Amino acid sequence: MKKRQNLILAGAIAVFSLFSVALSAQCSTFDESPKGEDGLVAHQLYRDAVKAGDLMGAYENWEKAYTIAPAANGKNYLHYSDGRKILKIKFDKSTDEAEKQKLVDRILKLYDEQITCYGEDGQQAYLTGRKAYNVFYYYQKYVPNPDDMLQGALEKTVKAAGNDIEDIILVPYATVVVNQFANEKMDKAAARGVYDQLNAIADHNIANNAAVADRFKQAKASMNGVFDRIANNIFDCDYFVKQLEPAYRQDAENIELIENTIRKLKRQGCEDTVPLLQELEGKYAAWAQKENANRVAEFEANNPASIAKKLYDQGDNAGAIAKYQEAADAETDPQKKAGYMFSIASIQGRRLKQYSTARSTALAAAKMRPNWGRPYMLIGDLYASSARSCGNDWNQRMAVLAAIDKYAYGRSIDPSVADEAGNKIGKYAGSKPEKKDGFMQGIKEGDTARVGCWIGETVRVSFK
Repeated sequence: MKKRQNLILAGAIAVFSLFSVALSAQCSTFDESPKGEDGLVAHQLYRDAVKAGDLMGAYENWEKAYTIAPAANGKNYLHYSDGRKILKIKFDKSTDEAEKQKLVDRILKLYDEQITCYGEDGQQAYLTGRKAYNVFYYYQKYVPNPDDMLQGALEKTVKAAGNDIEDIILVPYATVVVNQFANEKMDKAAARGVYDQLNAIADHNIANNAAVADRFKQAKASMNGVFDRIANNIFDCDYFVKQLEPAYRQDAENIELIENTIRKLKRQGCEDTVPLLQELEGKYAAWAQKENANRVAEFEANNPASIAKKLYDQGDNAGAIAKYQEAADAETDPQKKAGYMFSIASIQGRRLKQYSTARSTALAAAKMRPNWGRPYMLIGDLYASSARSCGNDWNQRMAVLAAIDKYAYGRSIDPSVADEAGNKIGKYAGSKPEKKDGFMQGIKEGDTARVGCWIGETVRVSFK
C-alpha cells in the first residue's frame, strides 16, 4: 500500500515538474537563455523593422528573438504583442488554408502565453477580451465551435474587468448570445442577464468616463440592434415599455411613432391596463377622431353630392337641392350630372310637391342621359299621385292614362325599368276610363284627349 502511495506521489511530482518546465520555457527571458545575446540582437533588428512599418521584414528576426526568449527581458511583452501583429500580416497575405490555420493557432497561443507570463499585471481580462475580439472578426473559421469558445472568453472578460471592459467587445458578445440562444445553447434568463449586464456597463461608461463615452454610446446602440433580433423571444412587456417610452417622450405628437409603439407593446402581450399603452391609445383615439372629422369635411367639400344625401336623410330638402345643384354645376360627366339632376327632381316632386318644376328637372336629366327610363318613371309617378287632384272623374282618369304613357315610354327605351314599369301599368290599368264614360265625352278608343290641371298633356285614350 505504501509503495503504491509513493508511486502516485512520484507521478504527481513528475507531472508538476513537466508543467513547471513548460511554463518556464514559454516565459523564459534573455538572461535565462545561453543564446541571450543573439536574442537581444534579433530583438533590436525586428523592432527596428516594426517601427519602420515593415512587419513582413520583421518576421525572421522576431521568430529568432521569440524562440530564444519568449518573455523578452521579463519586463515587457513585446514578443507576444508584436508576434500577433506580424503573424496577422502573414495570415492576410497567405492563400494556403493549411498555413492560415497554423498561423491562427500561433496567434491564439501568443495570447495564452502572454496571459500566463504577464497576466498578473492586470492584463488578463484585457487580453482575453482582445483574443475573443480577434477570433470573432477574423478567425472564427479556424476555431472549432467558435461561439462556445467566445462565450466562455467573453464571460471571463466581463467578470474580471466589469466596467473596465473595452467597448469593442459589446457587439461580439451580443452576437454570440443571439447565436447561442438561437441554437438553444442559452436560455431566456441567461440571455437577458447578459443584456442587462452589458447595458449597465455601457451606461456606466457613458455617464462616468468622458474619454470613451461616445464610443460606448455607439457600441451600445449597435449591440442593442443585435439583441433586437431575439428581443421578441426573451423580453416581456416591462422591457419594451422601458425601451420604447423614451423615444415616445421625445416626440410625443408623432402619430406614426405612437401607432408603431402601440403595435409593438400589444405584440409583446402588454395588457390594456399598462399605463403607457393606455396613454398611447387615448392619444391615438383622439387623433383618429379629429383626423376622420377632417377627412369627412375635406371629402364633403370636394363632394357636395355626399352632403346633399346627408341633408336629404335629415329632411333638409332645400339644402339637399342646393348641394345637388352644386354637384351638377361642377360635374363634367353627363351621366353623373344627369344623376344629380334626377335627385333634385325627385325631391321637388315627391317631397315638395312642386310637380311642374320636378317634371322640367326630370326631362333635363333625361336629355343628358339618352335611353334612361328612370326620369320618365318619376314623371309617371307624379302624374299618378296627383291624379285625384286633377278635376272631375274623367280628367282624373286622363291623368292616369298620362302616367301609363310615361311608364310605357320609360320601358320602351330602358330595359332596366321594364319590370317596374310593367307592374305599375298593371296597377293603374283598372283606373282607366270605361267606354260609357268616353261615350258621354264623345270620345272613342284611340282618340286623343287633353289632360287638365298641371299635367297639360295630350293622351291617346284607351278604355278598361
